[in-house]
Amino acid sequence: MMTEIKAWKMNGFVALLLAVLLLAATIYLFVKMQIVGGIVLTIVLTLVITGFTIVQPNESKVVIFFGKYIGSIREAGFWLKVPLSTHRNVTLRVCNFNSKTLKVNDVDGNPVEIAAVVVYRVIDSAKALLEVDNYEEFVEIQSETALRHVATKYPYDVFEENGYSLRGNADEVAQELARELQERLAVAGVKVIEARLTHLAYATEIASAMLQRQQANAIIAARQKIVEGAVGMAQMAIAQLEQEGIVELDEERKVAMINNLMVAIVSDRGAQPILNTGSLY
Repeated sequence: MMTEIKAWKMNGFVALLLAVLLLAATIYLFVKMQIVGGIVLTIVLTLVITGFTIVQPNESKVVIFFGKYIGSIREAGFWLKVPLSTHRNVTLRVCNFNSKTLKVNDVDGNPVEIAAVVVYRVIDSAKALLEVDNYEEFVEIQSETALRHVATKYPYDVFEENGYSLRGNADEVAQELARELQERLAVAGVKVIEARLTHLAYATEIASAMLQRQQANAIIAARQKIVEGAVGMAQMAIAQLEQEGIVELDEERKVAMINNLMVAIVSDRGAQPILNTGSLY
């Protein structure tokens, strides 16, 4: 597997000065009719000229000499590289990839629509150019593949206290997506900086039915909380009445009081109070 190494280089302005001196020496030899020496210097000058290159900021040049990788130049500036070598540019800037909206099935088999944005940058130019055919296309394909795989591991939503879901645990899902992407893209010398979900929804064919299901689950969950609170309030009311000696209640009266409190608290409509003014006997 390829690994990035530093290529030999020389300051371009110093090399340009040497090229000017070689040109002057070549002209001088031809004027003095020293043809052989002039031809040799002409060849050397031509070789030097083929090695000049300019590296832009946040750019890497992968240098290849007759089919062999000999290193990369990352430092911005004007340089002289190995003569007769070729080079290919690789950007080291931070890049974004917005995936298409994909339709996948979650762990429960429900079709959902999901999309993500991946922020990445190349950290190894040799791997990016020489290990994969097209690293940008490789990032796109692997991002969509990883997104599909992660989406199938979780349900769209859960209403229990524990358990992960795509909607309720977006940060955890994004972290897992980033980890899986990093494993897939390491071969291309790419570092994943961040991965985030940008779109998440039920597929249109089941959106209405799943909305009703969500509403029903939410109502049930809310009712459970209300009942738990009502039981606690009834217990507190009876205990406080008995502790302060305000009234003594037998078991039948306690049941009646608990029944009235439960109806008043749990009912989704305003309860109509009934006042008991006493008994005829």
